[in-house]
Amino acid sequence: MLILAATGGVDHPAIDWHGLAPELVLLGLLTVLLLVDAIGGERSRWAMPSLTGIGLLAALIPVATLAYDGNVRSMFDGAYVVDNYALLFKALFLVAGYVVVLLSTNYIAEGDYWESEYYQLLVASLLGMLVMASARDLVSVFVALELLSIPAYMLAAWRKRDLGSEEAGMKYYLMGVFASALLLYGMSLLYGMAGSTRLVDIAAAIEGTTVPALVTVAIVLVVVGFAFKISAVPFHAWAPDTYEGAPTPVTAFLAVASKAAGFVALMTVVLIAFPTQPEVFEPLIWVLAAVTMIVGNLIALRQTNLVRMLAYSGVAQAGYILAPLAVAGFAGGSGTQAVEAVSTYLVIYAAMNLGAFAVVIAVARKTGSAEISSYGGLFSYSPVLAVCMTIFLFSLAGIPPLAGWYGKLAVFLALVQPGSASGYVLAVIVGVTSVIALFYYARVARVMWVDPVPDGDATPVRVPVSLRAALVITVVATVVIGVLPQLLGRITGAESFLSLGG
Repeated sequence: MLILAATGGVDHPAIDWHGLAPELVLLGLLTVLLLVDAIGGERSRWAMPSLTGIGLLAALIPVATLAYDGNVRSMFDGAYVVDNYALLFKALFLVAGYVVVLLSTNYIAEGDYWESEYYQLLVASLLGMLVMASARDLVSVFVALELLSIPAYMLAAWRKRDLGSEEAGMKYYLMGVFASALLLYGMSLLYGMAGSTRLVDIAAAIEGTTVPALVTVAIVLVVVGFAFKISAVPFHAWAPDTYEGAPTPVTAFLAVASKAAGFVALMTVVLIAFPTQPEVFEPLIWVLAAVTMIVGNLIALRQTNLVRMLAYSGVAQAGYILAPLAVAGFAGGSGTQAVEAVSTYLVIYAAMNLGAFAVVIAVARKTGSAEISSYGGLFSYSPVLAVCMTIFLFSLAGIPPLAGWYGKLAVFLALVQPGSASGYVLAVIVGVTSVIALFYYARVARVMWVDPVPDGDATPVRVPVSLRAALVITVVATVVIGVLPQLLGRITGAESFLSLGG
């Protein structure tokens, strides 16, 4: 009675059910998966990938209707915003999740895995990513980050009784907890200074703060916390071992969807909460981007395992994606250019990287290995897979007319647009390291096209239907975006994101 009386006159926050529809669909999908697993038990295993795939595609429907509507929807006093920027990344996460389901269908079913729980954790992590895309508040950002990360820790260790997978999950977990502690401490400092967790309130509070040293410490802690999630050097140590030890579909998920979510969080917090502090975050991100590009590419040159090579390639790619944020001061509109460059590159990176892992999974069905030498003569017995892998590798290298060239171009334009010396130097580093990357990408292509089959077994690789579908989706996206980059257009929602504070 007292509780009812005390709350009876309180205005409850208005909830936009249409704006929350994608998240609600995923929440409903997670409930269905739990119920089917509880009721059907082992008999329901075969239905899990199909239900998950259908649910992820169904969640794209409200994303499309919200994009068609075009209105910016703000909820919970501005802490949760649905705009073009958020919708772009919600669509990216859902499509990437669907492709990961296609990669997982046969891999998980044919292995010694808990199958039902795998898809439940995958959906839970995707739900965190969708929340992250709309989060404009420290609390919602952190909750989303943990919701997407905790299931990922378990997925990395999903290969039962495999010491490599257990090590992968443990390293990912321990490094993740450490990074979360740094991030949370930085956020607590920001809250202490602003008296609010809303990013726009924090921006207003720190603009006139009398404690600039405290602001600097808070920004450094927040950026370092997110640097772990995107595997930026020197916070990348977990990535190679985790990528190699985790089940390959999980590796693809971490390399694409999880990394993209980390970039979304970093970009949201930096550009909305710290727009008046470019002298603090720009030099820090500049150093992170430069070192990440150089170290990632140089170490990738020495790898003999394709998964580890893709891991270090992913580290280097994180440097390319970070680079525009190093010149994201708002003078001259470079903030808008930076958001567009990062968003464009993330979409393209998702297509070509998921495709590369799809080929790795397909070839491993025959060779049982991810060593680069095991790809010898691939063109002679599986020419389609060899062609697909070549497309993805040269797209990652930025060779026209594949999609990667447009992503690199967007980064270059964002770096030179402000006309600053730091931007020009970083653009030169992007160019030089891209040439270095071509060496190890081309080496894999040479092995596939020129080297002989290592064991003389030229039996064609049998590719399941789900893997074929994943390859078709990723190849079409990589080629079409490269040939017709105008299809991406200005879909990032950068202008409304920056002008309205998300």
